[in-house]
Amino acid sequence: MNTSLISSQTVELVSRLTGQNLRKEDITPPILFLAGLVTVLLGVINADGTFGAEEKQQLATTLKELIPANNSLQKLVMPMLKSVTQHQVYKKFPVLLALTACFSEVEKLLLISFGYQMSAADGTMDDREKQYLQIIANRLGIDGRYLTVLEASFSSQTIRDTTALAEVHSLLDPARFQSLDSLFVRAASHIIEHLPAKPKQQTNRKQSVSSYQELKKFQEYRQQLNAVCGKLYLTLLDGSDRNVLSASLTEEVTKISRKLESQCFRVAVVGEFSKGKSTLLNALLGEEIQPVRDIPCSGTVTVLKYGPQQRVICKYTDGGEEEISPDQYQEKASISEEAALGSFGDETVKSEITEIIFEHPNLELCTNGVEIIDTPGLNEQAERTLVTEQVLKTTDAVIFLTHAQMALTEKERELLLYLKKELNPGKNDEAAKNIFVLVNFADLLRREGSSQQVKEKVEKFAFDKKHNLIAGENRIHFISAQSALDAILDGTENEYVKSFQDFTKSLEQFLTVERGAIALRQSATEIKQIINTGCDELSQYREMLEGKLTVSPGDKAKIFEQMAEVSGRDVKIKLLADELMQQSLDETLESWHQWVEELGERLLSKSHRWTSEHGHIMSQDKLTKDYADQFVRDITEEIDDWGNQKVQSILKQNMGVLDSQIGEDIDAIRQEFQQFDQQLSTSLVAQFNNLATAGSLGGFGGSGRGIASSINPNIGSDESLGVGLGLGALVGAGLLFFTGLGFIGVILGGLAAGAGGGFGFSFLDGDAVKDQIKQKVVELGFEKFGESAESIFEKVQERIIAVFDDRADANSDAMSKAICLWENLLEQQEKHDRERAECEAQKLWLADKRRELEQVQNQIEAILNQSDR
Repeated sequence: MNTSLISSQTVELVSRLTGQNLRKEDITPPILFLAGLVTVLLGVINADGTFGAEEKQQLATTLKELIPANNSLQKLVMPMLKSVTQHQVYKKFPVLLALTACFSEVEKLLLISFGYQMSAADGTMDDREKQYLQIIANRLGIDGRYLTVLEASFSSQTIRDTTALAEVHSLLDPARFQSLDSLFVRAASHIIEHLPAKPKQQTNRKQSVSSYQELKKFQEYRQQLNAVCGKLYLTLLDGSDRNVLSASLTEEVTKISRKLESQCFRVAVVGEFSKGKSTLLNALLGEEIQPVRDIPCSGTVTVLKYGPQQRVICKYTDGGEEEISPDQYQEKASISEEAALGSFGDETVKSEITEIIFEHPNLELCTNGVEIIDTPGLNEQAERTLVTEQVLKTTDAVIFLTHAQMALTEKERELLLYLKKELNPGKNDEAAKNIFVLVNFADLLRREGSSQQVKEKVEKFAFDKKHNLIAGENRIHFISAQSALDAILDGTENEYVKSFQDFTKSLEQFLTVERGAIALRQSATEIKQIINTGCDELSQYREMLEGKLTVSPGDKAKIFEQMAEVSGRDVKIKLLADELMQQSLDETLESWHQWVEELGERLLSKSHRWTSEHGHIMSQDKLTKDYADQFVRDITEEIDDWGNQKVQSILKQNMGVLDSQIGEDIDAIRQEFQQFDQQLSTSLVAQFNNLATAGSLGGFGGSGRGIASSINPNIGSDESLGVGLGLGALVGAGLLFFTGLGFIGVILGGLAAGAGGGFGFSFLDGDAVKDQIKQKVVELGFEKFGESAESIFEKVQERIIAVFDDRADANSDAMSKAICLWENLLEQQEKHDRERAECEAQKLWLADKRRELEQVQNQIEAILNQSDR
């Protein structure tokens, strides 16, 4: 709901309806929705000129269910009912349009849904009531198909348009409304309960490379766990509305639910050009989507994912985005042949595009919760390499392609070792389980024994103890992506479809068992912690009802003191974090200047080790290009070493001071809780421990993040500091001049000028010429680095600031949860003091809520047991 669209007319209108002099800031989404709801319901009731007993009962039931007795909106209900009836506001459509001007599509649909339910309250839908609802729906721009679904749902008719029914279910999913207010969640849950079950999706695909049954099962378990979150939310919300359970519990459940909802596996396809990346993707998807050429053609990151309809979205560096046609996609996703071949070496082709998102409803792998990322080829343009390095941070698995006839070149071996490091930070001694090596073009290995020779070569490098590169079963596969794709498109079978299916089964097994199952259990653990806290708070309140626990006036005063002390601790930590952050920035700046001052000499020294297979006479340009590539490699390693050693050392020291103080504060809070536990027989320490850790285990990644980024938080490791990762990529982005052939003329031209317009006989002195080229590459490269040094260091500063901000925010979260527990204890006592007469009824309610929480616990265990089979 876009409340910025609330006009002065709307403020005046709501003020008249409520009988209060309201300001714009007083008009909240629940108030607007309530005003619209009362107007629509009364309009339906009066459309046929009668106000029957069934309609009165339905009106009372609806309002009571949506607005609990102790909710502040309760006092606005009667004035709104009276004003709307007296002035017949329901007949004034411009008024209803003003009330709903800031409503979103789903909020308008939710509103009209209650109108259809009211129309069916007396057992039949009067034509005049349906006409009234049709007029409103037309004014609000609601899809007529959805109205047909609602009418059929509440009049118990058969719904033939199952697609529309599925869309209504999706649009009214309660999870969509959790960011607004609990009223919207209740309203959506109420409507969903009265709709027919959501139909299962059916696809018309003639051929699929795999049925992906394990992924389907995993998605079912994830959805079941999320449904449990929905039930738990309503239970906790009821307790929160009654001031028995902490409001923070519903907030934590909402966070977990959002993670579950946005969960996806992210699989990146990586490799140098001409290895068949695009053909592989097309084979995975069973459709020719990616552009295919024999030259490097992936010009930007492309994310292939599920969407209800086919569409393509371009994202740009300035933050803007636009939807383009599928025909335009193939042009946008590729780079020009000239740029790919290197003739436009220093131009940044399509550099303004950061990402292309391709949504499709019928891509089998994507419909089962997998996003496929087509990366720009590594070892090509530095900017595309930078983007690829950023993608790897949120990737669950990498598919690495190599060509069967030249499997694992020297550059590819270096690249695989790099991938291992980037995908599993802080675990250099461990082999990577999330790398799959595909040897493509296996159909070209026709000589007897050639397949076995290539297999032995690849396996020797992959499993060699020296490199310790890959671990896990079935991580190397020999395929022919093109042969498999042809068979898939033709609906036929061949040996390459079979080998391709073996690969997809291995990938599916890894995602579901070695990634997904861990994430499910972590989310389940978080939910259990919340349930435990809820049960403890219910027990705590029961003790009050039974007179076994009483918070005395002296205890209350002590609690208020503790709340103030916790707030003070939070402020002190923020000030300390700012102080230590500035100290880290100052020390890092000093280290940076010293590092840059010595960098030139170190690079020149390293240049003596540069090699090339190209000669200085006939292949001067290729020789120079090789040296430039090695320059970029060396300077990248230099800055990564500086980040991993110097910056990490600075951060470790200063973060250690901050973490030590945070630890002391947390221990002090626990001690205070422990004193109350001993004095009053409460369980505040256990509640605090459960609440403070809920959400820290990860669960599922949010939008655009893979499960890997959630289940591997690296808490306490060097990588958790967030610096020293990919700093070299920042240098690469600043050296775009070295990515093509444009710089070669500058270097060779400078050498020629130094020789009086020609190289002369001295040019035959190969070692001398090579040394001159190396020196020129270092000079020019260092000059280009100097131009971007300031922006590179700014990025380093941003990461340092983020580290301290994140730690301070985490501390604030823990402090707020501690305060919430104190507040809940006070609120429970105040509620008990107010409602002594209803003690027995409260005990029955407590027993019911505890049973509900235990049922949720049992459901979680059942889901986990199923997923383990």
